[in-house]
Amino acid sequence: MNYQYLNDTWPEFSLRVQHFIQQLGLDKLALDCDHCALRVNHQQKAQLLVDEFSQHGEIISNNMINGRPILIIKLAEPLMLAGTPIQCVELPFPSDKTYPVEGWEHVELVLPSNAQTCDELADELVAKLPQLAPVIAGNTDIKVKQSSPKGDNERLANPTIAFKANGICVKVHPHGIQKIIESEQA
Repeated sequence: MNYQYLNDTWPEFSLRVQHFIQQLGLDKLALDCDHCALRVNHQQKAQLLVDEFSQHGEIISNNMINGRPILIIKLAEPLMLAGTPIQCVELPFPSDKTYPVEGWEHVELVLPSNAQTCDELADELVAKLPQLAPVIAGNTDIKVKQSSPKGDNERLANPTIAFKANGICVKVHPHGIQKIIESEQA
């Protein structure tokens, strides 16, 4: 897997993501997609991708999260998701977990909010999209994971709700990645 492979597989991945966003009803909220993320299983592949992505953008964050480096690369030319530009790519170095598929793994949408916890964010989502109540409650085939990942220097709470089905993951959080990075540097 390399940069060209990711470029070639983006159209199919983004189409599947768009369908999942519509299935969840999140398209009705016109949320910004602040970044997309990759998964790789080997250090060497991650380093190769860092080198290749660096030719197409700038590393704006290299942070330790849960004991491993996670880089954010701001692209010179954004990826497009249904007409929405995605400026940043998240490239986590591998942990001890092996992913069944390497490549594009998820996108993250920003629901502007002052939510400090996953429960508060879930309540806001359900208030805007009541059809998500059974999904968030775990009563459908869609897997839901709530987390509050935090980098070593983050000062801004960014609770995250991840929806997963059929190998596609869409995450929702209150703050965009560039705002989080700014909070680290404050």
